[in-house]
Amino acid sequence: MDARTPTEEDHHKTSSTRQSYKYIYVKMSPVLFGVILANAVFKGMCEPTQSWSAGLLDVPDSNLLIQKDAVYHLVNTSFTFEQALRYCRGQSSGLTTSGVREDEEGARKLLSQSSTQGPVWFQTNKKQNPTTHLVLPKQKTIFRGLSFTSKDGYARVNASFPPLSGVSVCLRVQWDPRRNDVSTVFSYAARAFVNEFQLRGKTGDRRVRLALLIQGQHHRHKAELPVDGEWHHVCVTWRSSDGFWAIYVDGETGDSDRGTARGNARDIHGDGIFILGQDQDTFGGNFTEPFFGNLTDLSVWGEALELEQVTALHTCSQLTNHRALFRWQDWSLTVHQSVQNVSASLTCPGSLKSTQKQEEECVVFNGWSDRQPQYSTAPCTHTLPFICRVSKDHYLKMKNVKESLTSNPSSFMQSLMQYGVTADDVLSDAVDGQSWTSVSRLLNVSEQAVKKEQKQLEDMDMVSLMHVLSRAADLPSIANHSRRDAERLGHSFITIADSLISQDNVSKWNSIKEVVKGPMAVVQTVDRMVSNLNSLLTDDTDTVQIHSDNIKLQVQQKLLSEGSHGSAFCGMDVGNRDCISVPAANMKDLQNNGFKKVTLLNTWYSTVKCLSEREENITLFPIVSDGSHRHVRTVLGSSVISSTVLADGQPISMAINFTLQHKIQNASLNLTPICSFWDFDLMPEGGGWSTKGCTSISTNRNSTSCSCNHTTNFALLLQISEVQPDPDHQTALQIFSLIGSGVSLCGLIFTFILFVAVGVPKSDRTTVHKNLIVALAVAQLLLIFSDWAEGNQQEVCWLVTALLHLFFLSSFCWMLVEGLLLWSKVVSVNISEERRMKLYYVLGWGLPVVIVAVTLAATLDQYKAQQYCWLNLQSHVIWAFAGPVLFVLAVNAVVLFRVVTVTVASARRRAKMLTPSSDSKLHTLDLTWAATRPVLILLPVLGLTWLCGVLVHLSVVVAYLFITLNAFQLHVALSDCVSFFLPCL
Repeated sequence: MDARTPTEEDHHKTSSTRQSYKYIYVKMSPVLFGVILANAVFKGMCEPTQSWSAGLLDVPDSNLLIQKDAVYHLVNTSFTFEQALRYCRGQSSGLTTSGVREDEEGARKLLSQSSTQGPVWFQTNKKQNPTTHLVLPKQKTIFRGLSFTSKDGYARVNASFPPLSGVSVCLRVQWDPRRNDVSTVFSYAARAFVNEFQLRGKTGDRRVRLALLIQGQHHRHKAELPVDGEWHHVCVTWRSSDGFWAIYVDGETGDSDRGTARGNARDIHGDGIFILGQDQDTFGGNFTEPFFGNLTDLSVWGEALELEQVTALHTCSQLTNHRALFRWQDWSLTVHQSVQNVSASLTCPGSLKSTQKQEEECVVFNGWSDRQPQYSTAPCTHTLPFICRVSKDHYLKMKNVKESLTSNPSSFMQSLMQYGVTADDVLSDAVDGQSWTSVSRLLNVSEQAVKKEQKQLEDMDMVSLMHVLSRAADLPSIANHSRRDAERLGHSFITIADSLISQDNVSKWNSIKEVVKGPMAVVQTVDRMVSNLNSLLTDDTDTVQIHSDNIKLQVQQKLLSEGSHGSAFCGMDVGNRDCISVPAANMKDLQNNGFKKVTLLNTWYSTVKCLSEREENITLFPIVSDGSHRHVRTVLGSSVISSTVLADGQPISMAINFTLQHKIQNASLNLTPICSFWDFDLMPEGGGWSTKGCTSISTNRNSTSCSCNHTTNFALLLQISEVQPDPDHQTALQIFSLIGSGVSLCGLIFTFILFVAVGVPKSDRTTVHKNLIVALAVAQLLLIFSDWAEGNQQEVCWLVTALLHLFFLSSFCWMLVEGLLLWSKVVSVNISEERRMKLYYVLGWGLPVVIVAVTLAATLDQYKAQQYCWLNLQSHVIWAFAGPVLFVLAVNAVVLFRVVTVTVASARRRAKMLTPSSDSKLHTLDLTWAATRPVLILLPVLGLTWLCGVLVHLSVVVAYLFITLNAFQLHVALSDCVSFFLPCL
């Protein structure tokens, strides 16, 4: 429900201060005015009233230090550590950090400049949070291990293996960081088939990518574990019933898929040999890919374990209900002499437990002594001054925004001013101690101004609204406010957030990136707001929903009584098929660990427009299993959905499942959905998409279901790939194309020389031919030159791309002129030759120059492809070439059809006049073919052979045909038939 909207009378009778708004009504009874005044005084007494200076832009010079890359702001008022974090976050800045020399020097100078002795709050690199969290208790365990240091080292498992319809192999591995080779962790071979079951690893960039080889089929290297000198738990499973396999790393799914077995998958052959540390190119021997590192805790089962069992093994628990084919404790191994015994000391994570609240200690900066920074700790609930650090770009940008809002207010800001709100009110940096009434009022009038604004928001408006949201997001719950107050505030908040994430102008987000770290910063403020207000929102109800056009928010609480079920939340898409849920087993686990109540905070975003086509926040490896496809790009391909779980008020991360619909549903594209989440700390620019802890459960053409072992904001990324041509054909086509371009260039030059040397009479026809020859010759020359330009400076490649675009466009424009000329000669003659040639020059040279210039000006950053000197096929730029080309081909196809129709009709009439006998029918066909053949030879001149280019993707044969036809574009200029036919036209 919306808060009261001020009337027109209010606008003229309202005066505004920084912390409160006083309403003076002309027509108001003394009694009513007294009641409202008393209520305002009461709320002012009950709400926090502590405040500080207006903020970063208005602080005294002594409290501000401007360095080369950063600006430091001393808040010389005492607050708790959490309040200090919240204040700095409200300014899109951060608390100064211990161990960062620049921050320590800046704090020393600023404290000296402001004559402040300290101490002040600092945060650590771990960004400690004083809130009590759930922890995983750990236990120490010692295992007997094997160390593989030689290329000949191996260990054979002395166990008997029956035929296996399912298998699971789990072990702990410590990879040697000095090795950078492909290695085999274990291999199982049978007499009937050697490559039955193997786990292989490929090392690079301080991490190992694992892959399974199952019955001869080598799967992708995707599951990762870091090469950090630590022990890591690895489990692999497979079953023949549906071909499902999985690789688990440290209790989490690293990779999984369903096999592509032909027909019914067979069982793994029995009576095989199981080798640790080597592959087997022959049965039990011929080792070529050794493993270097340490192994321990190997177990083998004749079944495919589930994630639940794998997680238990990761915590060093035993599977009492599953009989193993081999256990490490039995130590039934034949070990090569080069393999050494080692003692493996492991730290095993325990099961989930709730912890008692303890007073945590936070870092305090005490100044400098002996040229070294001095630190101590203090309870995080103590109050101290603090220093915020912000980038200099941010400081200057905010200063510019405030000056612009004041001197040249936008349409949106003028709407706010009508409600009595100033730029100072919007950009105030107050966070804690701010009045609930003032923030709620500011949100409400901002909502009304957003609804009133017909045009898109300007850059400075987006910054202003983000500042308002950031302040409101950290507004603490206050007991004397009702659920209805919180709902009104939440509704205004969601409406404003919706207006921001709906801004699809990429340039606007880029222009404010120094201040607002992209559209996901809006999502982050929504998370903070609902986390702070959830207790008020569920004060007297179990479920609250707030929604706008593109956002749906739900807060739900439930008692963890016996028989509690999982809870699902769905968005507002068609059919409500975007859903997220906490499995019932996880809810049961919370109850078993002593929790009484759970609160679920769920949000769904229909679209985050500015993220849909941006790839700078996507750093994932392309998932292409073989060389048959080439990765093109990765895009956000679904809605964004989030979940936060609070157990007895404590935030807890636990496994969830979600299903999202594909936004891109194009049958012609090869799409690979990837389950991902937004990691706000992945990149300093504001975060990025990550897949850690997430795996795909099932996928179809329209949707994908995922499972992740934590709670946050989730979405589907769609990797778009294209069919990769056969390397042999690709090389042959490149060579053939180069030869064809050379032949075409020679033919064009020779034809032009003939036109000049022979002294062909000057006419509009010969002039058009000459211009077409020049355009095509330069285009072919540039095409040959482009291969060289690709390996040189980018500036050269850019120039070649622009010139190729220009001259190929010009070639097609002159082909269009050829068509118009043919039409004027055969179908109708309406324009004088002089006027016609002026139009032809404008079409042939002027129009291409305009198209290329406009394209460069509008899409400079997306104009050229990354890997070659041509237009970017992955953006809309290609239509600046394809569009005109398709238009020319369509027009010339109509021209050719009309010319052939007229020519055939003329031939038939002539045949009837010359041969009225019974042989007239045969003679008519001969004359028709004789008249039509020269016109059909004009196909290359009209550019219609380029229609094959549209069909190249269908078959490599079409590609060869396309190159052949276009290698001889103007051979028709020398054709006797055409030379005979054209003068007659």
